[in-house]
Amino acid sequence: MKILITGGAGFIGSNFIRYILSKYSDYHIVNLDKLTYAGNLDNLSDVEDHPNYRFVKGDICDIDLVNRIVKDGIQAMVHFAAESHVDRSIYDPAIFVKTNVLGTQILLESALKFKIDRFIQVSTDEVYGSMGKEGSFTESSPLLPNSPYSASKASADLLVRSYFETFRLPATITRCTNNYGPYQFPEKLIPFFITNALQDLPLPVYGDGLYVRDWIYVEDHCKALDAVLHQGKVGEIYNIGGGNERTNLEITDLILRKLSKPKSLVKHVKDRPAHDRRYSLDFSKIKADLDWKPDTPFEEGISKTADWYVTHQGWWQKIKTGEYLKYYEKHYLRRESS
Repeated sequence: MKILITGGAGFIGSNFIRYILSKYSDYHIVNLDKLTYAGNLDNLSDVEDHPNYRFVKGDICDIDLVNRIVKDGIQAMVHFAAESHVDRSIYDPAIFVKTNVLGTQILLESALKFKIDRFIQVSTDEVYGSMGKEGSFTESSPLLPNSPYSASKASADLLVRSYFETFRLPATITRCTNNYGPYQFPEKLIPFFITNALQDLPLPVYGDGLYVRDWIYVEDHCKALDAVLHQGKVGEIYNIGGGNERTNLEITDLILRKLSKPKSLVKHVKDRPAHDRRYSLDFSKIKADLDWKPDTPFEEGISKTADWYVTHQGWWQKIKTGEYLKYYEKHYLRRESS
């Protein structure tokens, strides 16, 4: 099989590429990535010379480029490419609409034109909005996004659904909970707090810190996507969860204990607008239909993740001394002083 992976130089995409290349010796992967701030070819340095892997630098909004790639024998697309950080979407919504909505539509058009066999839309639980203290979202729950990021992903999901219903494009949507693990860009909570703690910098906790998220180790997500790609039913939606709901304060405490750092590093900061209180997914469908379940206990995954950032300090220090540091200083430090 020849697969186009969009956004493969990012966190989940790079882990998925590595997973597929290690599992399927006869699969070929084309990685299309624009290499914006979170795209990092260092994430794939160990496979860059693999005979079944090819990298193309480019934008999913470039329809001519996408068509040239897809017509060259692409059989499946797994679409990771997206602007994905909620805070950034609050300060600059336009780029989220362009990449996440227009970019997805261009990929769908190309997939339709060249009659690919499978299109996997990798989405997020955030499209459902905020869940109360009890209950979990199912695949049939209404979409009620509360940030420009989640609204752009919900819009992309609806486009994917429309291409299946209208044109019978063999598309499937996955919606996953929060990922963590190696190679995650250090703007997300877990790598951000791990790397800040290693530098003895403040850990800025939004509001009261009691926001709840479900967490999944990235390798478990890759295994779920593998199951969807090969066994999933076209036209379906599959929720993917880790079964590890934790508050931000619980995450913070676990990281500090793992790294033997003091709680005095915790700094409560002004909350962000429209901050969803809790996400929770019912992922019984994928367990029943595709015989998939997460394998990594949360404490084990956090320990492995922290160890990775401890032993790969060159990777994240290069990032945090560059573009991201400027963003951190502009937004997080501004929020602390407001």
